[in-house]
Amino acid sequence: MAMMRLRREDPRVVGSFRLHRRLGAGGMGVVYLGSDRRGQRVALKVIRPDLAEDQEFRSRFAREVSAARRIRGGCTARLVAADLEADRPWFATQYVPGPSLHDKVAEGGGLLAADVAAIGAALSEGLVAVHEAGVVHRDLKPSNILLSPKGPRIIDFGIAWATGASTLTHVGTAVGSPGFLAPEQVRGVAVTPATDVFSLGATLAYAATGDSPFGHGSSEVMLYRVVHEEPQLHGVPDALAPLLRACLAKDPEERPSTLQLSMRLKEIAAREAQGLNDVRPAVPRERAERMERDRLEAERPTARHSGRLERTERMERADRPEAAGRPEPSGRPERRGGGGRPGAGRSAPGRPGTSRTGSQGAPRPRSGAGGRSGVRTVATAVRRPANPRLLRQRIFVFCVVTLVVALSIALAQQI
Repeated sequence: MAMMRLRREDPRVVGSFRLHRRLGAGGMGVVYLGSDRRGQRVALKVIRPDLAEDQEFRSRFAREVSAARRIRGGCTARLVAADLEADRPWFATQYVPGPSLHDKVAEGGGLLAADVAAIGAALSEGLVAVHEAGVVHRDLKPSNILLSPKGPRIIDFGIAWATGASTLTHVGTAVGSPGFLAPEQVRGVAVTPATDVFSLGATLAYAATGDSPFGHGSSEVMLYRVVHEEPQLHGVPDALAPLLRACLAKDPEERPSTLQLSMRLKEIAAREAQGLNDVRPAVPRERAERMERDRLEAERPTARHSGRLERTERMERADRPEAAGRPEPSGRPERRGGGGRPGAGRSAPGRPGTSRTGSQGAPRPRSGAGGRSGVRTVATAVRRPANPRLLRQRIFVFCVVTLVVALSIALAQQI
């Protein structure tokens, strides 16, 4: 709700409340934001001076305030205090934070069917309590519905109409009211709870479409349409259109009661909310499936490439000496003491001619490299070249033995 600075002519204190800002003005008076000593915030309405001098207005005002005190419902702004005997009568209701339904739709456009039905169900349930208290709102419209964090709240209980002045006079001073008044109000017939049902139907149509069901124009044109023309519900969701059309019936007897309206709107709200829950996840699921298919398509070449690499690596391992049972090629120096690599077919130290290749020198085929026995049999049949280090050892032994033998022969000859 928009707030404005206090004007020079505005009071600063009313009763026990200190006034801080202007909340708005209407045909009945000015509404202020105030607070008491405990810090409780209120919406305080001060009656216009000319109305305060009307004794009939004061008596009707007193009856309306007394009836408002009896309202027990969570969908209305609770009456906090009132002074009927002041020079300018006033009353204070609980301050409701949040934008009005009019401002919400004006800024963001029409609401979803589920949201409209949920708001309508709460408002019609609140009207049940209002009507049970013997009060008819008489001026239910989008600007008199506040969307608080705890749900919609009905404010400004049509006390201005109780002045006895003609409906047209007060409609002219209230912006937007001509499209939300019931036909019986225009004709000057006594109002009933069905009057609020008509206004609620027009309000919910506005919430769904962002426009009055009776269009735009001067007050006279709008009021003529309300009485003689059918409402235009183009753009209203199909789930709500039949019910709202029943609410906007010209004959009050043909409109549903507030209790029937509350139950029906609750059903629509639940069904529409379930429909949204069923539809909304479908888009992410389809997107996820499409992304999964794209990912699998992208991974297929990689998988084929990985398979080729794996097969190539297995073949390379099979070709290695340790996999095929072959010794290291000649000319590659050994780096381990006592011969070549373990399992490469080296001779045991100090045991010439004995190796793992067998008595004939040919390497034994062994199973390995993944159980592929007999692989590369032609390559394994090639005789292993001599180990250079073993060859040097043999030459060294041969020279020593030869030298010892030669020395022994020479000594024997001298003797």
